[in-house]
Amino acid sequence: MARFHNSKTKVFVKPIVKKQQQQQQQPNVDHITGNKIPKSFVFSRGKLPGPLRQLQMDLRKLMLPYTALKLKEKKRNNLKDFLNVAGPMGVTHFLILSKTETSPVLRVAKTPQGPTLTFKIHEYSLAVDIAQSQLRPRCPQDLFKNPPLIVLSGFAAADEQLRLTTMMFKNIFPDIDINTVKLSSCQRIVLLNYNKDTKLIDFRHYSIRLQPVGVSRRIRKFVQNHQVPDLRNLQDVSDFITKAGYGSESEADEEAATVTLTSDLSRVNRASTKSAVKLQEIGPRMTLQLTKIEGGLCSGEVMFSEYGNGGNKKKPGNEEGNEKEDGEDSDDDDEADNDEDMEESEED
Repeated sequence: MARFHNSKTKVFVKPIVKKQQQQQQQPNVDHITGNKIPKSFVFSRGKLPGPLRQLQMDLRKLMLPYTALKLKEKKRNNLKDFLNVAGPMGVTHFLILSKTETSPVLRVAKTPQGPTLTFKIHEYSLAVDIAQSQLRPRCPQDLFKNPPLIVLSGFAAADEQLRLTTMMFKNIFPDIDINTVKLSSCQRIVLLNYNKDTKLIDFRHYSIRLQPVGVSRRIRKFVQNHQVPDLRNLQDVSDFITKAGYGSESEADEEAATVTLTSDLSRVNRASTKSAVKLQEIGPRMTLQLTKIEGGLCSGEVMFSEYGNGGNKKKPGNEEGNEKEDGEDSDDDDEADNDEDMEESEED
């Protein structure tokens, strides 16, 4: 007897995860604090130009290690597809990039039921642009091994939307216990500064490095690299130690930027010694404006709107929001086998 296939029946096919990938999955609960570790998906909705695609990859690297760096997405995948995969993998937040006719848009959503914060991206710079503007760009291999620290500035206002923004960004990164945290794991910092006059948020991403106070660059390189120095042009070995050198090597150490280490970090940064804290921007850099807060996952009650259309109005529960993405088809009947096209790779 012939079998007839119902094209309108949607069957969810769970992405295949190999055994090797399952062994490399990150834990869901912090063994020290006992809190659930937040994890994220960073993806796009609609067609994005090349620079925004690169910004998406930069945001994925920023959210490491608790994100899917190689998440593969297809044009026909809808929000439900990502939500179905997010549950079993313990994903708690979505970062969604899209492009409207006027500007790029970044949505930060809490799964599975919201809320969702929508930001207009006024300006942005990629990580490669930041590196090209620096004389000595710095990006060690183990820089993204641990999650970044989060610092919020200027969000002390009594506005409800700012309180929600503060809670969202605090919960998107893992909590730290100051009594048990290792200094060697604090290598990056994410800074968000809110300007109450312009209502804009400056989003910055820095790497943290420590330099011993009172030690020249020559000595630091000699200790770190274990290389024999070139003494052919010197009259005495003391000239190698006392010579000032170039650039920032002779810069004075600022007392306010120095800390006393409680444990050994490297061969030159030892416990009970003073080291200068240096921040170097690694990108990406964004200037954001909060435009809307929705009670659900990209849907539901509009709790705040910068353009005065808030209140208790509700919109249909479509996963794409009110913005129209370029070239995206919203027909549900054409997405019968969409879930088969999305694959989730291992979490780095």
